[in-house]
Amino acid sequence: MNTKKGSIINHLLRSHIPGTVELASDMHRRGISYELQKQYRKSGWLELIGTGALVRPGENVTWEGGLYSLQNQAGLAVHVGALTALELHGVAHYIRSEQSPVYLFSTPDVTLPSWFRNHTWSQPVRHERTGFLPDDIGLTEHILPLFSLHISSRERAMLEMLFLAPGAFDLMECYQVIEGLITLRPKLLQQLLVACRSVKVKRLFLFMAEKANHPWFSRLNTGSIDIGRGKRCLVKDGAFVKKYDITVPRNLLS
Repeated sequence: MNTKKGSIINHLLRSHIPGTVELASDMHRRGISYELQKQYRKSGWLELIGTGALVRPGENVTWEGGLYSLQNQAGLAVHVGALTALELHGVAHYIRSEQSPVYLFSTPDVTLPSWFRNHTWSQPVRHERTGFLPDDIGLTEHILPLFSLHISSRERAMLEMLFLAPGAFDLMECYQVIEGLITLRPKLLQQLLVACRSVKVKRLFLFMAEKANHPWFSRLNTGSIDIGRGKRCLVKDGAFVKKYDITVPRNLLS
């Protein structure tokens, strides 16, 4: 390998964050041609894990490392949400198995590349493409030892969890999580609830928040939150909550 090519690979290896994926398109943007990348693979410096995605041989690449590359190299607006984000915040009540899904959220126009979708991660990954919340409210940075990820704030993650209920999450589980969220920010909640496009989510959240009776609930301007019209039956053989026009599990009213 000549001096110039050796300098390029040395720079790449120095800048590489262990446990993350190097995207061929991003390396090309940084001046590493596809032909040179092919030579690096033949030399054993890099190996493919899917179309356009390379890793250092022997490194353990987690879903977090793959997501980091999607966010920072591919520039995809996809973030960790729902229960996964709440777990990262350290506030989720339930300890699920290691095979519990990782929940990622984006707007409907975002498609994850095949290398990420098809790779066998340590946990199954579920990508929710939805516009029920604006993509510019209630996101934060979660700092890991070697890099950071865009994830939902606790406030947004709770609404995302309700969006997936009662299919992915039991409504009682959702309520017990809300019970533990004693320090939510009412100003951010107000923004999210006003902008939220899901009547189900808004009704469920307000019902559960009122039941939990946290101090932040009294600081919400519920009158400015449009909860729509008409009844919503979320479970069979449940109990009807007249104030919010929803049918919920009977044990939520006990």
